Amino acid sequence: MTDLTRREAEFLLYQTDDGRTHVEVRFDGETAWLSLGQMAELFQRDKSVISRHVKNVFDEGELSPEATVAKSATVQREGDREVTREVEFYNLDVIISVGYRVKSTRGTQFRIWATQRLGSTRRGHTIRGGRASVSPWAHATSRSRPRRVSRRP
Repeated sequence: MTDLTRREAEFLLYQTDDGRTHVEVRFDGETAWLSLGQMAELFQRDKSVISRHVKNVFDEGELSPEATVAKSATVQREGDREVTREVEFYNLDVIISVGYRVKSTRGTQFRIWATQRLGSTRRGHTIRGGRASVSPWAHATSRSRPRRVSRRP
């Protein structure tokens, strides 16, 4: 298990065609990262269902948590106080595995969307200064629409 450090990362908003699902995706390094809650939103399943599938992915030896899980401290508001919590984030390999297990077409759509974005990053087209240097037709062929999220970690 690694830590997601507070270095520059890319955040994009994944939105399904029907507009019902919106998930902020962190692209850091060579992969995408989502928390358990974000995966539950993406796959439209209860958080406990996603948690069980993640546990099975690791228990069955399909993936190793040391290579696919990262922790990040986040500040959240609880009542009138701010609390820092450590949240686990799962990389694209885990997200894809869980997507297959819950038999989610949204999982397939997300995998296509995320790998297109990662492919652009690997080819040297990074997102900096609020603009992506990805060809305009790449978004037109996607089944979902990316939107820029302007916050930094």
